[in-house]
Amino acid sequence: MKLGFGKLAITTLIGLSLAAGPALADALDTPIVSPAGAKPSTVRLTVQATDTGAPAGFTAEWIKKTQYDALGGWPTDGAGVSTANFVGTPVWTTEGTGDYTLNAGEWMDIELGQLFDETGVQATDSNEMQPGTEYVVRVRARAAGGSGASEPTADFVVSTLTAAENCTFTIGYWKTHPGAWPAASLTLGTVNYTAAELLSILNEPSGGNGLIILAHQLIAAKLNIINGANPAAAAAAIASADAQIGGLVVPPIGAGFLSPASVSTDAHTLDDFNNGIIGPGHCAETPARPTTWGSLKSTYHK
Repeated sequence: MKLGFGKLAITTLIGLSLAAGPALADALDTPIVSPAGAKPSTVRLTVQATDTGAPAGFTAEWIKKTQYDALGGWPTDGAGVSTANFVGTPVWTTEGTGDYTLNAGEWMDIELGQLFDETGVQATDSNEMQPGTEYVVRVRARAAGGSGASEPTADFVVSTLTAAENCTFTIGYWKTHPGAWPAASLTLGTVNYTAAELLSILNEPSGGNGLIILAHQLIAAKLNIINGANPAAAAAAIASADAQIGGLVVPPIGAGFLSPASVSTDAHTLDDFNNGIIGPGHCAETPARPTTWGSLKSTYHK
């Protein structure tokens, strides 16, 4: 079970929810959604099917609450709304009954804001969420053939955790701020990569390849440490990840492969480190470079 999430409270927007029309005779029952945790860049939810199940998976929609409030509800043109269809088998967030096609009573966890490396998802937005931000979410069960989907859940509010002062950034930050990188190259396993190669790796979806999932978290962790973050909470996971990667060359630079299950423990630990759940905490807007850890740079920058 994946740990390391902060507490997440869900607020139902009864007054602002769209009025549900009469259910179709063959429509599925609306699933049950409950909070499962939050990070500065993600929120985690448990989706459980009711009596009629979710035979073709389910759909989640989310929008910033500020925009939702300004419009008085969901925009009719879909502007600003992120949508993800959960229809297959995940390899990253795997808590639940196996895949997103649910029989009655079955459940799966999902993690909005961390869909880039996930499989079994068709998403219009696979970017990280913004820290300290409220989002409005709704979920509906999908039916085979595209008809008879359930009514959506009541609109509810979730919030990402507020970014603390100092000292780590997530994958999304390093991916979109190459100018802030404190290193021109990194070694993953025993293979050295240039900054350009590392960026191409960060922009490569995992496609079910655990090596890519692990490399994404490892790149961010090493950049954070070179930048000044205290490495204590991640040191063992970094050493283990490097040993497991060894001489494998990460796609798209090479064709190395690891199973998602084999990297799960280290990847989740590094994800928690990069999100500030463990270690010195998540940074604000600019990287901090405490000199206390400057002597450790050579350990991770080769």
